[in-house]
Amino acid sequence: MDGLDQPLPTIASINTSYSQCQAGLAAQCPTLEERKAISDVRRTFCLFVTFDLLFVSLLWIIELNTKDGIEKNLKAEIIQYDFRTSFFDIFLLAVLRFLVLLLAYALLRLRHWWVIAITTLFTSGFLIIKVILSIQFQTRGAFGYVLPIVSFILVWLETWFLDFKVLIQEAEDERLYQASQAIHRGPGLLYPSAVSEGQFYSPPESFAGSEDELDEEGVGRVAATPQDKEYVRQGREAMKVVEQILGHEEFWKLEKEDGSDAVYTFEIPYHGKSFILKALLQCPAELVYQEVILQPEKMVSWNRTVAVCQVLQRVDDNTLITYDVSAGAAGGVVSARDFVNVRRIERKKEMYISSGVSTTHDSRPPLKKYIRGENGPGGFVVIKSLRNPSVCTFIWILNTDLKGRLPRYLIQQSLSATMFEFIAHLKQRVQEMTEVGHQ
Repeated sequence: MDGLDQPLPTIASINTSYSQCQAGLAAQCPTLEERKAISDVRRTFCLFVTFDLLFVSLLWIIELNTKDGIEKNLKAEIIQYDFRTSFFDIFLLAVLRFLVLLLAYALLRLRHWWVIAITTLFTSGFLIIKVILSIQFQTRGAFGYVLPIVSFILVWLETWFLDFKVLIQEAEDERLYQASQAIHRGPGLLYPSAVSEGQFYSPPESFAGSEDELDEEGVGRVAATPQDKEYVRQGREAMKVVEQILGHEEFWKLEKEDGSDAVYTFEIPYHGKSFILKALLQCPAELVYQEVILQPEKMVSWNRTVAVCQVLQRVDDNTLITYDVSAGAAGGVVSARDFVNVRRIERKKEMYISSGVSTTHDSRPPLKKYIRGENGPGGFVVIKSLRNPSVCTFIWILNTDLKGRLPRYLIQQSLSATMFEFIAHLKQRVQEMTEVGHQ
């Protein structure tokens, strides 16, 4: 994105945006050595395969250690092998399974299920036939059932773990790595498809500069204390992350659609999943900029997803600290959360961006009344249409940790529903403002 380094002049306040970033993504990309190393989840699978062999071996040794002695029983089960009475074949089956699985998934590092499917099918069939034809149970009682049953359970646990944990986790890691590599190569362009009329206040672009430069010129409000400068740094880092996300729309994964609105997800390295709402609004970008970004305190009057929004401090011309309380979600299952955010607003040629990061502020320590949430990289983006000024594209990037003991699936469903509810309220507000403007 060319020209993404030009900030807005003085602003009155900034919007509620669930967002945070602690460092740039480029420095967090996995290294080549990390990519070559075996993954933690695959290493756990290999340990479980080893446990399978050792546990079956232990049970077989216990079975051999009867009153006749291990030596005599070994001779009976190996030298005088009989399929119907010996458990030696179950032990050999465990050894074969151990060698094949470690060769395939530890040495060759295959990323397919066909090897373990074959070993599981062969082991299961062999054990079923073994149990049907065996006469060992009649002489050894209940213990004769233990070894085949344990072997059957272990082999299916290995199959489940590989298919539902190892392969899925590694596929997610690979997608995250590809996304981070793309981000590392530099931001691309986000082409708005938005396509109205009206005159609204639109602040002009200004030249970017350091806080020291602004201070020397004596123009505008600047960060005065070390804490204020830290707030500014956090806001700028959050802005960089938002720009990177916007520049790589090809990595967004569609989750849900509701008419012209859609919610996507995007994996941020070491930050987890971000939810991205993209919607087309039938109004000028300046109207959304003023209603959502410049007047967050008034948002509670029309946005039911937010219960409280207060501006705690204006740090400089582009950076503010806000206190936000979200309304309950999922029918009351997810209770209200409060957030303290540092926010930065900039105008980037054809778009307005409000990005932020969760922070701390002396005036708003954690309260017993609410669970204090933490936001990941995100913010609000309003993109002008180059073809039709009466239409704009609205994007909300949400990466949040609601804390508390909530199932991940419930949280994801709740966030998607909240985003669709928010855009419905915003569209209603836009319609009301447009009707007032036409009167």
